[in-house]
Amino acid sequence: MPLRGWIEKHYPEPNVYRWVGLLLEGISAAVLFFLMALTCCDVFSRYLFNNSINGAFEITQMGLAILVFAQMPVITWRGGHVVVDLLDSILGYRIVKILGLFSVFIVSTSFYFLAVRIYELAGRSLRRGEVTEYLHIPTGYLTQYIAIMSWVTAACMLSYGAYRVFKEKPVSQSIGE
Repeated sequence: MPLRGWIEKHYPEPNVYRWVGLLLEGISAAVLFFLMALTCCDVFSRYLFNNSINGAFEITQMGLAILVFAQMPVITWRGGHVVVDLLDSILGYRIVKILGLFSVFIVSTSFYFLAVRIYELAGRSLRRGEVTEYLHIPTGYLTQYIAIMSWVTAACMLSYGAYRVFKEKPVSQSIGE
């Protein structure tokens, strides 16, 4: 299967969302592979040389933050969050759509204001020169990344999340499906 066909099969989102998703999942995959290799090297060096890799714990913490916040927009616009739909069959199609739009608005504004506060904390961290304990990596840049990805998540939820609410048709499910 050519690359174009594979991308179209695994990334059904329209236009720019497809490429943003591919980029963010590529970043996540690369970071996850790096963390796996780092952990393997750290374990081998502990057993073979009786010494671990200096700063491996800090790098793992930062890698996990990069991985989680790179996946957050992708999961958000694909609707991969946990959804409780106990009352959907009782409330009816229109009310469920209105509640869906309300949740899109609440989630996107929450991410936006959370990102504003995180970005302020990142600026304060950079002004104070806060660094990690062993490797002395400035923590403000990672915090800025978290804020930016939260803004991207808010934008994705507001645009594509609302699109998904309008586009989806009601689905009847049996218990256990």
